[in-house]
Amino acid sequence: MEHYPAAAWLAEAAGAAQRQEPGNLLRVVLVVMLVGCALTAWFLLRGYKRKDD
Repeated sequence: MEHYPAAAWLAEAAGAAQRQEPGNLLRVVLVVMLVGCALTAWFLLRGYKRKDD
């Protein structure tokens, strides 16, 4: 795997974003939101775990 400079990677990402349809953007936003909610729930709920030794 080759190493790409950050500027080239951002330029490719911007070009890909312009080619996407609005439905794809909405799908990405929903997936990121669901993953973020799952990670937030895991982070908050792990504090309630009790160790019964």
